[in-house]
Amino acid sequence: MPPPYFFGYGSLVNTATHDYSDPQPARLAGWQRSWCHTALREVAFLSAVPARGVTIDGLIASVPGADWEALDAREFAYQRIPTQSVEHPLATTPEISVYSVPQANQDQGSTRHPILLSYLDVVVQGYHRVFGESGVADFFATTSGWDCPILNDRAAPRYPRHQLLTQMETTLVDHHLSQLDAHILE
Repeated sequence: MPPPYFFGYGSLVNTATHDYSDPQPARLAGWQRSWCHTALREVAFLSAVPARGVTIDGLIASVPGADWEALDAREFAYQRIPTQSVEHPLATTPEISVYSVPQANQDQGSTRHPILLSYLDVVVQGYHRVFGESGVADFFATTSGWDCPILNDRAAPRYPRHQLLTQMETTLVDHHLSQLDAHILE
């Protein structure tokens, strides 16, 4: 029996943030990303939410031995949901799950609970490495909740899995944020 896989659509797309094996580009139909807040975390973060007619790019990777414990701990504010709506290049049809914050626990971010720019940087870096510039543009286009303020914490990153971005990656993030007219908190 093949190992199960997860579908990552945020920081899990950036393979520098984890060591799960066999990462593969994939697409999830019927879902979109949304910035949300829950009382379980102090900052806004990405969640997958059902969205009819929307498909998002992401990454699948295997969970050896179906040992979900470490990944469930990392994604502690989420619920792991099995899905059969993933297009992927694997020859087998493994069990694939997506993490989603239950709708009842979601709320929009606020100045008290902003998006961390160091977190967004990691997500965009992952999308750029896997899907290129068009994948980054698609990430921004298929994510809702951009009215949430963004805390510029690049000088002192608060995101625990932050990564060093190249100047080009930083410029790419900043360009898309300027197109959204994002509210950046310094």
